[in-house]
Order: sequence, then structure tokens, then C-alpha cells
Amino acid sequence: MASAATAPPPPANLKRIVAASLIGTTIEWYDFFLYGSAAALVFNELFFPGSDPLVGTLLSFLTYAVGFAARPLGALVFGHFGDRLGRKKLLVLSLLLMGGATFAIGLLPTHATVGTAAPVLLTLLRLVQGFALGGEWGGAVLLVSEHGDARRRGFWASWPQTGAPAGQLLATGVLSLLTAVLSDEAFGTWGWRVPFLLSGVLVIVGLWIRLSVDESPVFQQALEQAEARQAARSGAAEKLPIVSVLRDHWRDVLVAMGARMAENISYYVITAFILVYATTSAGVSKQTALNAVLIASAVHFAVIPAWGALSDRIGRRPVYLVGAAGVGLWMFPFFALVDTGGFGSLILAVTVGLVLHGAMYAPQAAFFSEMFATRMRYSGASIGAQFASVAAGAPAPLIATALLSDYGSSTPIALYVIAAAVLTLVAVGVAKETRHRDLADVEPAVGAEPATAGAADTARTA
Repeated sequence: MASAATAPPPPANLKRIVAASLIGTTIEWYDFFLYGSAAALVFNELFFPGSDPLVGTLLSFLTYAVGFAARPLGALVFGHFGDRLGRKKLLVLSLLLMGGATFAIGLLPTHATVGTAAPVLLTLLRLVQGFALGGEWGGAVLLVSEHGDARRRGFWASWPQTGAPAGQLLATGVLSLLTAVLSDEAFGTWGWRVPFLLSGVLVIVGLWIRLSVDESPVFQQALEQAEARQAARSGAAEKLPIVSVLRDHWRDVLVAMGARMAENISYYVITAFILVYATTSAGVSKQTALNAVLIASAVHFAVIPAWGALSDRIGRRPVYLVGAAGVGLWMFPFFALVDTGGFGSLILAVTVGLVLHGAMYAPQAAFFSEMFATRMRYSGASIGAQFASVAAGAPAPLIATALLSDYGSSTPIALYVIAAAVLTLVAVGVAKETRHRDLADVEPAVGAEPATAGAADTARTA
């Protein structure tokens, strides 16, 4: 009979855990994306005045990219302690850090008030945001993956992934509402602060929910086994999780990084850079561009669980490969539709792009979780995901804006995303399928084929 530590929780408990992860990631991504949208819309004027509009936007996106630079550090720190102390404690800390930094941005003085100190303070708070998000993602997806039913892991683990479009939906929705009801002068003077200050309320709700869930049973079992092994070795110190990851799973880390290239770059081009491109090159108003991203994000939210469920049936790799190829093929039609300036065309361009992105993003949580053993899983999944973000999502709006400034055309930007799609196709193409891996395997043999869920269940009931 399966032990209490490894038995799947009752559906009600699993749903509560999924809800806690989803609400937490939604708040975290709301905070992170809110900055990106504000960087595209108003931060160039408030914190970098006196520049050419595109140059100001470049400087604004540079502070946006700084947040990504802090994410690997967050992955290392949160991954280490998450593999030592547990997933839940670190998730609470990440939410506090992110919410506090976002709330503080809403209180910042602008360049007109304190001069160059304004962008410096903005950059420091962006670093805190990036550090917190670097630790958030791994813990949120692992808490669900390690609680859930192995046969539907792709579906359940995809729900924390919907926190990204939900956060984008919430951030864009609040900004869209404010730009609709306020004049440009009012929004630039004080209206932009409102969504940042709202983060304080959201964090209180998120903490209340996260504190109510249990620690991962898979982690607890692994911790007990590690303590027993350590006692048997007369107190010999256990290897640091990051050492084990880099020694035994460096290939998996590289696969995860490659898998993120198309996913990360395409997402920020489609949702953040598009606000710049549509308003400066296609003659679309800020309100229209925000509304298009708003509608597309709602569709994105809906399709992610469906892609996750499909990955449970046919595997993580096939679904991921469809998304990578699709995003690459869509880039030229994407910009052609945006260039028409029509609202319907803009919605179609962004929506199809995000649906294809969802085919990569949905199975990613389960895929990355299944690559690593329990006692190094938080570190491994976080390092693979967040180190890639420095080369992928961080410079994506910056590179796209620079290409637009230099060439005055969308063609180089489309080729940039296509190159990322090729990298992802190669990385996922050489990876092993992980759909049947048993997450309760604490120390799987390096290079061994993953055990099937059925075989794992048989072993546990023997």
C-alpha cells in the first residue's frame, strides 16, 4: 500500500494547492508585467525625459531588463533553500519581496522631482522584483507537480503557468481602464501609480491563501531519506543542491535553457514590444494596443490548461515542438497583421501568437520538474528557467526596439524570433521525453530512462 507521504492528496486538497500557486503566481506576474507595460507607455517620460521617444523607450526597457538580470540570483538562492527547507516557506518570502517592491514603485518620486535619483531607485526596486520572481516560478510549479496525480501532471502543473497571462490580463486591464477614464495628463501625473499601489492589497490576499497549504509530500519524504542517509554516514554533510545539479544534470539545464529561448523571447515581443511597435509604427493608439493584449491574454489563459492536458496524452516534447515551430512561422504574418492598423487584425495577430506560445509554456512546468531529482529539483528547474531569461526575455524588448530604431522595419525582429525558435527546436528535439517520470525518485540514476508512472505505482505498492 502506498505510504501517506507519497499518496496523492484528495481532489479538494489538490485544488486548494493549485489555487494557492495560481493566485500567488498571478500576483507575482501582475507586479512584473505591470512594470513592463508602464515601461512601454509612461516610464520613458517620467524617468528618462529629454530623450528622443525611441531612445527614452530604450532606456526604459533597459531598467526593465535589469529585473531579468536578478532572476538567476533569485533562482540560486531560492533554489538552494527551497531544496533544503521546503517549497512553501520560500514561496511566502518571494511574494512578500515582489509585492513590497511593486508597492514602493508606486510611491517613487519621478525625474522631475529628484532628478537622476529617480531612475536609480526605480532600477533598485526592479532588481528586487527580478530576484523575487527568480525564486517564485520554481517553487510554485513544484508545489503542484509534487502534490498532483502523475497521470495528469501536465494539466495540473500548467495551472501555475496561467498565472502569467492572468497577471498580464490583470495588469493590462487595470492600465487599460485607467487610460480610458483618465486624460493623458492625469495618467502621467498620478494615474500610473494606482496599479502599483494595488499590489499591496493583492499580496495580503495571496499570503492568506499560501499560508493555508501544506508542504510538498514528495519533498518531505526526500528530506527524511536524506537525513537518514546523513545519520548513517555519521553526520557527513550532504552535497549542495547546485553542485549536484551542475555535476549530474548539466545537460538537462542546457536543454531547459534552450527550450526557453523561443518561449521567452516570443512572449515579450508579442506582449511588451508590441505596445511600442503598434503605437509608433502602425499608428495604433495606446488604448487599442492595450485592449488587444487584454483580449489575447484572456484566450492565452484559457488554452494553457488544454495544452497541458494534451501533453499528458502525447508527451511534453511533441506539444512543445508544435509551439516553437508555430511561433517561428507566425512572426511574418504577425507583423503584417499589426501593420494594417486594424483592431481586429491586431487582436488576431497577438491571440494566435499567444496560443502558439501556450503550447510551449503549458508543458514547461511538468517538463522541467521531471528532469531533476527531488533534492535538487527546485535548484535545477529554477536555474534552467531563470538563467535562460537573461539571454532571452531580458533583452527581447530592448533588442526589438533597437532593431526597429536602426532598420525601421519589422523584418529583422521577425528573423530574431525565428532564430530563437530554431534554437528551441534543437534543444527540445534532443531531449528525452519525461512524461512518465516518477517525481518520488529521490536520486535517479544519471542517464537512466525515467520509470513509468505505472511501474512507479507498482513499486510503491509492493
